[in-house]
Amino acid sequence: MQIDDPHSTSVETCLELLDASTGGLSRTEAARRLHAFGPNRLPETRRRGRLLRFLAQFHNLLIYVLLGAAAVTALLQHWVDTGVILAVVLANAVIGHLQEGKAEAAMAAIRNILAPHASVLRDGARMTVDGTDLVPGDIVVLEAGDKVPADLRLIEARGLSAQEAILTGESVPVEKTVPSVAAHAPLGDRRSMLWSGTLVTQGTAKGLVVHTGGATEIGRIGGLVEGVEQLTTPLVAQMDNFARWLSFLILLIAALLLVYGYFIGHHAFGEMLMVVIGVAVAAIPEGLPAVMTITLAIGVQAMARRHAIVRHLPAIEAIGSVSVICTDKTGTLTRNEMLVAVVETPDGIFEIAGEGYAPAGAVTPAGDLSRLARAALLCNDAAITCRDGIWIAEGDPMEGALLAFAGKVIGDHRPDGRRLDAIPFDSRHRFMAVLSEGQGGGLVHVKGAPERVLRMCGGIDLSDWHERAEIMASRGLRVLALAERKESGEEIDPAALEGGLTFLGLVGLIDPPRPEAIAAVAECRAAGIRVKMITGDHAGTAAAIAARIGLENSSRVLTGADLDKLDDAQLALEVAGVDVFARTSPEHKLRLVMALQANGLSVAMTGDGVNDAPALKRADAGIAMGQKGSEAAKEAADLVLANDNFASIVAAVREGRTVYDNLTKVISWTLPTNAGESVVVVLALLAGLALPVTAVQILWINLITAITLGLALAFEPSEPGSMARPPRRRDAPILSGSLVWHVVLVAMLFLAAVFGIFSYAVDRGYPLALAQTMAMNTVVVLEIFHLFFIRNIYSTSLTWAAAQGTKVVWRVIIAITIAQFAVTYVPALQAVLGTRPVPLMDGVLILVVGAVFFAIIEIEKQIRLGLRR
Repeated sequence: MQIDDPHSTSVETCLELLDASTGGLSRTEAARRLHAFGPNRLPETRRRGRLLRFLAQFHNLLIYVLLGAAAVTALLQHWVDTGVILAVVLANAVIGHLQEGKAEAAMAAIRNILAPHASVLRDGARMTVDGTDLVPGDIVVLEAGDKVPADLRLIEARGLSAQEAILTGESVPVEKTVPSVAAHAPLGDRRSMLWSGTLVTQGTAKGLVVHTGGATEIGRIGGLVEGVEQLTTPLVAQMDNFARWLSFLILLIAALLLVYGYFIGHHAFGEMLMVVIGVAVAAIPEGLPAVMTITLAIGVQAMARRHAIVRHLPAIEAIGSVSVICTDKTGTLTRNEMLVAVVETPDGIFEIAGEGYAPAGAVTPAGDLSRLARAALLCNDAAITCRDGIWIAEGDPMEGALLAFAGKVIGDHRPDGRRLDAIPFDSRHRFMAVLSEGQGGGLVHVKGAPERVLRMCGGIDLSDWHERAEIMASRGLRVLALAERKESGEEIDPAALEGGLTFLGLVGLIDPPRPEAIAAVAECRAAGIRVKMITGDHAGTAAAIAARIGLENSSRVLTGADLDKLDDAQLALEVAGVDVFARTSPEHKLRLVMALQANGLSVAMTGDGVNDAPALKRADAGIAMGQKGSEAAKEAADLVLANDNFASIVAAVREGRTVYDNLTKVISWTLPTNAGESVVVVLALLAGLALPVTAVQILWINLITAITLGLALAFEPSEPGSMARPPRRRDAPILSGSLVWHVVLVAMLFLAAVFGIFSYAVDRGYPLALAQTMAMNTVVVLEIFHLFFIRNIYSTSLTWAAAQGTKVVWRVIIAITIAQFAVTYVPALQAVLGTRPVPLMDGVLILVVGAVFFAIIEIEKQIRLGLRR
């Protein structure tokens, strides 16, 4: 008992296929069908329990290695190291647990869109039932303001319009009629249907329920959301892979060292085990996940200050690396408000300025538009009000825009004449007429479709004005014609309207682009980010808006019908050169995002409707509108723009690039210093030499520097020119060639510096403990100098601003310096770490070695940057 294409099937056939009648079902039959079809709600998804979701966060190789290291350090009673490792593991598990479950939340938000109640005919009588009790075959009665409770095939419609922006993205209410439409008509053109979750804005209707629950259009979108694979961000995926192989490598080297030291070096097993653990803990970047998490959390706060609310931590990195922004039109690039932009009268063409529904704006050039404005004011059923400084339209958005236009021209947006009679708008006659009481007698004002109203006017050149209306429509404007005639009676004579009207003019309305969006699109282009508009609106309107906001290629538009003719391979080729896509469905938006990703591009998708939810979830960074966005869109997104401002996306991209730069700095600081610490001990063991740094001292260095110095990099400000660099490719590796070279270079310099100081101390006849203390302090000094170097990875570090650092950098350095002085000179701590006091001049020598290390790596960087230019 299903109808595949009810929009193209006649009412009689639909009734026959569903075994229904215009009088409605009997209560008995409705109960039977409810049992057969189930309630009119979207299906619940199975969820894992909270405990299982939490335990699943530990299923990671790096976490297993860290837990193993924590267990061994606990057996050796190194409680501080155990605590640090376990704290890192627990923090990551808690954050992962809190961020999981976006698809379920998106589905729940879509469920809330369904109407709670419905007015139906049962046993021939009208009654109200719960929306969940609707079944296929029910007859639903609707009036203006009602939410549509299920997918309905219209059987009666009187002056009916519906707001379908949540499904189609079209900002203007759509006229609805009973006659069938073509089977292949896009969703927004299926005028014989009302869709579940949409809103009736005017008129009355009766509709036959053809689909309920998951079979509705909105339910189908919910299924898409649930079935869409959510991609992990490039950095998270790369870090998982990197951590896996790094852990294998470190464990293998540690095991080989243990075997070599015990069987070949003949060291005591307990001593060797401690050294191997020290090497493993030094080599494994166990602090990296925590520092990455903190870096992302700092980015969350920075984005919140820029009105971008982050729902998913890794999305911060993803938004910073996007190379394409796929944006919805309605409410994102545009204001989702209608505005009278152009007026054409027999006296000329006039441009109307202003924003939103505020009745304030200039008319250029100056002219007398009072009669036209009076018609717009009186032939109107809407109202505009100011709330908290924001003008809002109550009723049809186009009528609200006409009231704002009237206020701009005659200084009033409230009708001053008593309404005597009216002919409401009906899709059959395509006009509205109102008779109002005036000082010189009654006046009938008419507004409607130009092709209809122009035929009702006398004394005009029909073909000329039809051509003018078509020119306005080709610019993406919604065009209305207005006219008037004097009336002596208190009722409108419909027959007298035909040919008896005086033409006043054409009004062109548009959902205007946000002024800040135009600047934001230009900034995106400068940053190497392509902006593509994907909308459910008509091709002409989409092209007009695209041209106004400055998209690179606004002249070529692909519609949903065009996309259906392309397979995935062809679409991947076409999508690169087209920036405007119109009349699209949720599947089209999803395909476009996937086609761009197939080209290796990182994609951000913006939107506000339920129809955007699947693509928002699939995109690398889904961005929903916070003020006018649906809950489904917000739940499926990674970021929510609190101010619905497209310009905030550019700010989020800039902040995201800063966060990624800081994450890169953390990685670029951690890996070389960890390698430097490890290689010193490994080479000493292999060469059969005394250890320059003991295992306990390695663990101490790791404890005070692994998180603290790395954490300081999380607070770094944006580097100059961050928005001038091209976007990072999705497949760009973490271990780039330059980073691998830097790891090798720093490790070798660490080796030379530490062994150099150690050999110098031994040669001076210092005790072994003092030589090891000097070597330990050398490692810490080198790591601090390396921090100052890594703060500026794209420019020179030899500037006063670079030397100044940040407050966090100096606080961390002061804390580490105090800690090093304590373990070097305080007797109680000397006993724990086996240290000795370092003479003053030898301390100065260690600082000089650090400065030479900094000079070498800075010169190498300048050579590298010079070769790139």
